[in-house]
Amino acid sequence: MGTKHKDAKNKKTNHRGHREHRERATRKTTHQLGAYEKDWLTHDVIGAAIEVHKELGPGLLERIYENALCIELTKRNIRYTQQQQIAAKYKDQIVGDLIVDLLVEGKGVVEPKSVKELTSIHEAQLIAYLKLAKIKTGLLINFNGLTLKKGIRRISV
Repeated sequence: MGTKHKDAKNKKTNHRGHREHRERATRKTTHQLGAYEKDWLTHDVIGAAIEVHKELGPGLLERIYENALCIELTKRNIRYTQQQQIAAKYKDQIVGDLIVDLLVEGKGVVEPKSVKELTSIHEAQLIAYLKLAKIKTGLLINFNGLTLKKGIRRISV
């Protein structure tokens, strides 16, 4: 794992076939944000979350992880809005407001959690946020585990 090899186009790739990190900056600015770019966005946010979890570990409040994730996203030059208000509408009339923890690059919703385990209600909440914000991709990230791997769910609508 992690060994470098050459792909068919003779470009360096890692074990999963992703191009080197330095090419990502070019990809961000030269292409429209389609499915491929959403994958780098999800990948980069998860990388930032892993860094936060490695540093802080489990057992803290959700807000602490959210703030730490914002610091890490800033370090990685990923734009975000924290505590983004979204209008809840019923038949084109506003019936209330919801607060999304993080809106990343205007293209993804991130909901950090610190719970024993993620449940279907967490997924339903994120799906509702995605629909109301008219965004297709979201991440649920549960920081309250020994490893972050089992605490990440990517949801698309």
